[in-house]
Amino acid sequence: MDLKNKKILIAYFSRRDDNYVDGNIIDLSIGNTEVAAKFIQEITEGDMFHIDTIKAYPKGYNQTTDIAQKELRGNVRPELTTKVADMKQYDVIFLGYPNWWGTMPMAVWTFLEAYDFSQKIILPFCTHEGSGLGRSESDIKKLCPNALLKPGTAIRGSNVKNSKNDINRWIDK
Repeated sequence: MDLKNKKILIAYFSRRDDNYVDGNIIDLSIGNTEVAAKFIQEITEGDMFHIDTIKAYPKGYNQTTDIAQKELRGNVRPELTTKVADMKQYDVIFLGYPNWWGTMPMAVWTFLEAYDFSQKIILPFCTHEGSGLGRSESDIKKLCPNALLKPGTAIRGSNVKNSKNDINRWIDK
């Protein structure tokens, strides 16, 4: 994709602490999606925006997945810590998130509902341990029907540190 003369935002939700990686629960100092977002930033030189909730998720993986499932079932919109100062300036949004229960975390829903993405290009990227993008692309399309949604990429969390070349190829498509 030709990104010359495009204003780029890399908006991502990522969770550090206990995460499921390669069949084990391990403590991550930087969440997998943030690792991917930083690669995209290196490649595109876009602006970074961390989608973060006011109420932090627990450190424990199982406690977090329980809360995430309740939020999804209850159609909850967690309150975010901050907003993008001037979303209108951006042409392209790289949207990153882990796959939680077959889609994106509800904090990403909150983010998408906070702005008008009409005529903006959205490129989703997600980290996962076997679920791929799930139904997140169709959920994004429902939330942002006037955006131009491009095919996303799914990156295995256990391989995210080695994914820069794959991410670069995806961006080039």
